[in-house]
This record gives sequence, structure tokens and C-alpha cells, in this order.
Amino acid sequence: MDQVDKSNLPRHIAIIMDGNGRWAQNHSLGRIAGHRKGTESVRSIVEACRRIGITYLTLYAFSSENWSRPEKEVNALMALLERYLKSELKTMTKNSIRLLAIGETGALPSRVRGVLDETIAKTAGNTEMTLILALNYGSHDEILQAVRKIAEDAKMGVIESPAITEESFADYLHTKGIPDPDLLIRTSGEYRLSNFLLWQMAYTEFYFTETLWPDFREEQLIEAILEYQKRERRFGLTSDQLQKKRS
Repeated sequence: MDQVDKSNLPRHIAIIMDGNGRWAQNHSLGRIAGHRKGTESVRSIVEACRRIGITYLTLYAFSSENWSRPEKEVNALMALLERYLKSELKTMTKNSIRLLAIGETGALPSRVRGVLDETIAKTAGNTEMTLILALNYGSHDEILQAVRKIAEDAKMGVIESPAITEESFADYLHTKGIPDPDLLIRTSGEYRLSNFLLWQMAYTEFYFTETLWPDFREEQLIEAILEYQKRERRFGLTSDQLQKKRS
């Protein structure tokens, strides 16, 4: 961790946690065992981000497409989510971590939704780090919902077409008030976004690793951050313009 430049940290890290099933297969175990092992990585990475000084961490925990998986696996994922929330509340409180959720959480099983809502409420006053779980989340649906809401507001006279800017549009998204990710990490060697934060990641730095999610821990997180710190983020400017802007 000493290698990390604390003055150049990504403010917001987003992670697509991929590879639980392949990890289980490699260890001659069932897929659910892989998901169970993956929760250990969640715990490790959340705590590591808090120590390093990351302000926002978003984890793609359950996509809207994941409902199509076998019922047994979906039920196991919901049970693991409930167990994680209950077991980590004390740690979140101790480390001043606020929990938020994005996605259509109303479709989650009522028991899981109740624990989620309770954890969000109990951590609302925490200020050192924000952990965001993407649950029943799909970016296409998020953007479509935003467009529909803008259309409704325009019809009612709440907003006029010239007032629709990138900033105002972002206020209609699930991530309202949350800064866009600076760094996206995807594990397991896949190179796609899988319908995750498509609007929000216009200028995000991408980091892909062959490491399967259950094997991804603090050491691998630091490698990703060090790679991020080697990059020049120009946001459409030239290097010379960026240097002048900084001086």
C-alpha cells in the first residue's frame, strides 16, 4: 500500500465481480460455493478501499439479467446478500461506511429488501466511505426510465427542452448525487461492460484482470490502482492543454 500515491486516488471505483462460477469449477465445487467464496472478496475489498481512502465503491452484485439463472442459484445469491448485510452492519458502522443501492430493488424478495432498507437507514449518517450495491440493475433500463421521467416532466411543464443538459439528465439516473466512476475493474478476463453504468462511464479508466473474483483481494486492488495512477486522464484535452490547466 506504500506504493500508492494518496494524492492521486480514484475517487470512485466500480467493480464487475466476475468469475465465481469458473472459480468453483476449477476447484471441483458447485457454483454456489463460488458465490460464497466471492463474498469473502467483497469483504476484503470493501475494507481495503476504506483503509486506502477510496470515497465511493460500487459493486455490480446482481444484474437485471441474473434473474434468468437457475432458481436455486438465484435463491442462494439472495440468501448470501441477506447474510452479508446482516454480518457487515457492525463493520460498516465501525468504519463509517454508508450503504446505498442502485437498481430496481423493489423486485428483490421482501425479506432481503427489508434487511437492505434497514442497513441503508442505519448507515445513513456514516461519512468516510460510500458503498453502493447495484442490485437488479441494468443500465439500459435506467436510461429508459430517465427518458420517460423527463418526457413526463416536460409534458407537465416541469422542465423545458433547452434545460435538459448532461448534468440535469444525470439527476434522473439512479446514481443522482454520486460522482461518476474514475476506475472500472472487471475480473476473470472478460472485456465487456455487461449493461453496467453505461452513461456514467464515459470517461472512466478500464482495468481488466484474469484474476477470478474469489481470488481478487487487496494485493490485486492495489495493482489496479497503481495502473490507474500511470494513466493521464485528459477528458478530451491534449496533454499540453492539461498541463496548462494544472499550472
